[in-house]
Amino acid sequence: MNDIWPILAYLVGSVPMAIVVARLFRLPDPRTTGSHNPGTTNILRYGGKAAAAATLAGDVLKGALVMAGVQYAAPDPIVLALSGLGVFLGHLYPVFFRFRGGKGVATALGVWLVLVPWVGLLLLGTWVVVAAVFRYSSLAGLVAACLAPLYVLWLAPIGAYVALSVVMITLLVWRHRGNIRKLLAGTEGRIGAR
Repeated sequence: MNDIWPILAYLVGSVPMAIVVARLFRLPDPRTTGSHNPGTTNILRYGGKAAAAATLAGDVLKGALVMAGVQYAAPDPIVLALSGLGVFLGHLYPVFFRFRGGKGVATALGVWLVLVPWVGLLLLGTWVVVAAVFRYSSLAGLVAACLAPLYVLWLAPIGAYVALSVVMITLLVWRHRGNIRKLLAGTEGRIGAR
């Protein structure tokens, strides 16, 4: 029975909140507008703060609710880690939208806020500090992701959780490769810039 949780997590993760919010707010599909990324930052740039807040909340809750459900039903570290990976992969590669998903920062945060709350809070704090200082959402997400394995090793040195953090950072860096190029070239859009 424990085998089903990562699959269910993937299916829940495959519901792209940016696309759902765009439809609810009668906005263009984020995959065809702005950066073409179905994520909070893109929605913020063309849809406004309310739509972006709804997208962010939906993506964080998606990760958090899946993890809370699995913690209740199957509190095994390996099942939890695989389910966290499942919801994260569903967000990145949603089966319902031709595997074209978001970059995963908010969903990963939701996973960690429930799986190891102190890790989630440190990741959130890291994102906020880097975003406030440098004004780049992508940089903030990348720095937080890169620190995640260290936070996990410090606060919850469980092999399955460490492995999850390493896989997440690898995929987050991969999904942000275009942002990394723009950061290096000085062309990445800043938070609050239109």
